[in-house]
Amino acid sequence: MKNLLILLSLFTIAACQAPQESELKKTLTFHSSFDEGTTADYALGDKSMYTAASRKNLETAKAGMLNGDHQMTDEGKWGRAFQFGKKSDTVIFYRSKDNINYNAKNWSGTVSFWLSLDPSTDLEPGYTDPVQITDVNYNDAAIWVDFTNENPRTFRLGIFGDLTSWIQDTLSAPYDEVFGRRLVLVENPPFQKGKWTHIAITFSGLGSDQGQYSLYMDNKKIGGVSGIDNTFDWNLDKSNIFLGLNFTGLMDEFSLFNRPLTAQEIAELYQLEGGIKTLLP
Repeated sequence: MKNLLILLSLFTIAACQAPQESELKKTLTFHSSFDEGTTADYALGDKSMYTAASRKNLETAKAGMLNGDHQMTDEGKWGRAFQFGKKSDTVIFYRSKDNINYNAKNWSGTVSFWLSLDPSTDLEPGYTDPVQITDVNYNDAAIWVDFTNENPRTFRLGIFGDLTSWIQDTLSAPYDEVFGRRLVLVENPPFQKGKWTHIAITFSGLGSDQGQYSLYMDNKKIGGVSGIDNTFDWNLDKSNIFLGLNFTGLMDEFSLFNRPLTAQEIAELYQLEGGIKTLLP
């Protein structure tokens, strides 16, 4: 009887001391570490990466990473990383459906990833989007970051509702001004060859008149936009998470969350040894 009581006591203590599931893990909807290839480590939807011959031929997409100019490398932030080779018409992407917690009237979430490159020497001429999430185009219900086409390159966050919605503002203001209101600009961004830079995009209220979003780089809030009134209607079956559009450089730890992470959680993400993979079973 005494031994039984001791065992029960030890079991109770162990149960009380068991670690709680990380809040980051609870809000995670998609994660690709690229350690084992291009198939996502964790996803609420399709885990496969797809390749299409061009942006205009997405219906021809096939599962797998089928661009010979891209490859996996052992130079990741943790483990391996995805290395985007030379500029190409070929596009690679993951499916948005179920991997993104989309809500047409009140959409919130976080996009997180790491980049390593020297924009002045690695990028080929033209605009380039390391990440673009949309069902149509960059200016029509889309979330993206890009590098501008001039040197020194400016890094930008852009979030745009339906084109038919925000373009109405150009009736009373110049197009460039209306477009620019929706951008967060980073002149002389801190990217360097051989150095990893963390990017986090938080957003809430997209599709409502309370839409707002912020850009974090290396655990510092760079800027944000609020009060942008846009509809954000998606055809989820046609929406995709495009990676590396015209981009040359390294990407690691691409992740999506179902709500805007707090500054404290972004700090946790930034400082997480071993990456998000350590939070998974």
